[in-house]
Amino acid sequence: MKTKFLLPHRFKIIGWLIFIPALILGILHLIAFSFQNVEFLREFLIKINPEIKVFAVLSQELFQDTVCFKVVETHILHKVIAVLIILGGMFIAFSRQRTEDEFIAKIRLESLVWAIYINYAILLFCFLFIHGYIFLHVMLVNLFSILIVFIIRFHYMLYKLKKSINNEK
Repeated sequence: MKTKFLLPHRFKIIGWLIFIPALILGILHLIAFSFQNVEFLREFLIKINPEIKVFAVLSQELFQDTVCFKVVETHILHKVIAVLIILGGMFIAFSRQRTEDEFIAKIRLESLVWAIYINYAILLFCFLFIHGYIFLHVMLVNLFSILIVFIIRFHYMLYKLKKSINNEK
């Protein structure tokens, strides 16, 4: 089967090498800035989070005016983590399998649909039952949840497929 939009298989390994450490660091970052009793973790992350000058199309700090097309100073650790999670996740999710056939394509499509259903079910629940500032954290996690759920489901279904093939032999 010819797949137009998938990356070569070698990108999957690169993706895992990027994704796992970035996801761990992202979870630690979220915990550090969400809960009060992890001050040691918050201080560590602040030490490794430099404030640098970056170009901003739009930027607005608390109680300040919005600026457009300016150079601003900002902490970049959370941006680097997000970029690495997305890049690694995309490499994992959209790299070819060694044997890419119609059944793998079907599993890929079903996993994507399943991930979207789960994502929006969780989002709907959060819209109804989570309020205040913590909802911003929910939206942050929601940015990555489709990709993460897709990766988990797709690889779980591949695992089940391999297991059933081995049991038939």
